[in-house]
Amino acid sequence: MDQTDYKILTLLQADADVSIAELAEKVGLSQTPCWKRIQKLERDGVITRRVALVAPEKLGLGLTVFVSIETNDHSRAWLDRFAPAVSAMPEGMDFYRMAGDVDYMLRVVVADMAAYDAFYKRLIETIPLKNVTSRFAMERIKATTAYPVPAVTRA
Repeated sequence: MDQTDYKILTLLQADADVSIAELAEKVGLSQTPCWKRIQKLERDGVITRRVALVAPEKLGLGLTVFVSIETNDHSRAWLDRFAPAVSAMPEGMDFYRMAGDVDYMLRVVVADMAAYDAFYKRLIETIPLKNVTSRFAMERIKATTAYPVPAVTRA
């Protein structure tokens, strides 16, 4: 990837609806080479998909919870049962296996405490867990889906 690819990625992360004509102009290409670069970035798996970002509060999803999970079982078989069960829960927005004092971390978005309680009950029924700790967000200060795109270094 070169500097032009990085510019394309930065601009598409800000607005995936930008026209090819506008994008090409901003990165200094004509439309066809710009479109071919986007297609290559998609084929190479750099661009994985294009989506609409939605304001959760406009959907009545006003509660964000960060859930730390500890387990006594670190086997592949345990994870092969746990990961699909948790991944299938639509309230779970992010799901990570962690290093450190917790084993897994979830970001859960729900309407309210009653909805979180229902999620929590389903979570603890999936498979034996050692500890589940919930942390409730009071305010979202920053949320982004745009990754920082590195600059190309020249030798």
